[in-house]
Amino acid sequence: MAYASHIINHSKKLKNVSNLLRHENAVLVRWFSNDAVSSRDDLLKIHRHVYVPVESERVINSSAISSVSSVGVFKKKISSVARKAGSPIAGSFLNRGFACSKVQLKRGFSSDSGLPPHQEIGMPSLSPTMQEGNIARWLKKEGDKVSPGEVLCEVETDKATVEMECMEEGYLAKIVKGDGSKEIKVGEVIAITVEEEEDIPKFKDYSPSVSDAGAAPAKEPSPPPPPKQEEVEKPISTSEPKASKPSAASPEDRLFASPVARNLAEEHNVSLSSIKGTGPNGLIVKADIEDYLASRGKEVPAKAPKGKDVAAPALDYVDIPHSQIRKITASRLLFSKQTIPHYYLTVDICVDNLMGLRNQLNSIQEASAGKRISVNDLVIKAAALALRKVPRCNSSWADEYIRQFKNVNINVAVQTENGLYVPVIRDADKKGLSTIAEEVRQLAQKAKDNSLKPQDYEGGTFTVTNLGGPFGIKQFCAIINPPQSGILAVGSAEKRVVPGLGPDQYKFSSFMSVTLSCDHRVIDGAIGAEWLKAFKGYIENPESMLL
Repeated sequence: MAYASHIINHSKKLKNVSNLLRHENAVLVRWFSNDAVSSRDDLLKIHRHVYVPVESERVINSSAISSVSSVGVFKKKISSVARKAGSPIAGSFLNRGFACSKVQLKRGFSSDSGLPPHQEIGMPSLSPTMQEGNIARWLKKEGDKVSPGEVLCEVETDKATVEMECMEEGYLAKIVKGDGSKEIKVGEVIAITVEEEEDIPKFKDYSPSVSDAGAAPAKEPSPPPPPKQEEVEKPISTSEPKASKPSAASPEDRLFASPVARNLAEEHNVSLSSIKGTGPNGLIVKADIEDYLASRGKEVPAKAPKGKDVAAPALDYVDIPHSQIRKITASRLLFSKQTIPHYYLTVDICVDNLMGLRNQLNSIQEASAGKRISVNDLVIKAAALALRKVPRCNSSWADEYIRQFKNVNINVAVQTENGLYVPVIRDADKKGLSTIAEEVRQLAQKAKDNSLKPQDYEGGTFTVTNLGGPFGIKQFCAIINPPQSGILAVGSAEKRVVPGLGPDQYKFSSFMSVTLSCDHRVIDGAIGAEWLKAFKGYIENPESMLL
């Protein structure tokens, strides 16, 4: 009988579902308005119309008392109340809040400060290693209308300059961080958008709060200084330190001279034993030294007064501020040298056949109006095929495992005025030489224009750097680009005299020096040597790369 009564009571509640939803919508809107202080009872009305377990009832009663922040940011407790109360309206608010968090947006509601609904746009994280960024320039100005997909500004990240797009329609009410702003932490507010154009003047003097601006937490107040202790004067000991007694010397062996006489004798290399003192008790005085020098026909030079030390001229210099790419390059390379156990393997490779094949391919390219193929393009292809042949060199170190990659993505070092970039050629082992040459050319130009996108340099598994062709460096050792485990340093080719086929026969051949830097945690010495052997085979027999 009791069970049947429960069913009847709940069936009566189900009849009021439509009224409940309309009532709940109005309650939530009123709860987030300026009159939020008196809305606790309204929020509890939701609880009275919805079936809630006993545990959730305690959470609702306690959480309803918590207030909303001045900018209207949803509190975790409030979201949990709405979720437990089964509110579809609150669910839509929650989903919208989570979507905004990915692009560093915060929804603001009208509050006691009189500000209308608005959004705070934060500095986005545009790369995995980005912790702060710079505003290169704004493409929109205050008061402009913005739509989803439009570019708001250009952000200089730790690796490139990336365009930041708008996520929602509205008006740009306030630019908090203007052109050239530097070292902006990820999440720090850079702009404000509003939904209505007439709300723009209300944000003329707006400044984000300390918590929203990404400021560091306030330092804990320093503890009060300990009370001063009265210093008690220690009694001065009157006992004299014991000095070791010098060994007694006969009066005949001792020479007495005034300090001035001793200094004068030292300046002219005069032995005091050869001078008889005329002072009291045979003391040698200055006049005795001067008489001795005069008897030897030397004049005592007048001592020149010591002039003031002349200060060295100040160095002429100029301080060049660190760019974002320079700072991240410095930190990553320092991390690499401090944490990765490097070792180096160098080999000389004959490139006569490689140069011959390159000339043939370029003749074909020129006949078909194609782009020329460089030695570096052939090196990238040979390195990719060697990685496919020795996959243990295509790996990276982790604390619990060694990750071996199935994709062969080659980063190519490109030097620009802004710093060193390493754009990536994806699946280089599966691409033809003309495709590799075209991609390298396009990525190098984008690096020089500082317009690389994150997908242009992320995801590499091995790096190739070449200082031989453009700079004529014979051989060098490169620093591994973490989290990779290897990098190939390519030197210049030079002609050498080598033995011919017969006795007393010699010929000239071109040799290129390459050095492989390895992470010893991942690549053992024999594995690195095996990779170099495979690479050398492809370079000295380049036709095998076409198979």
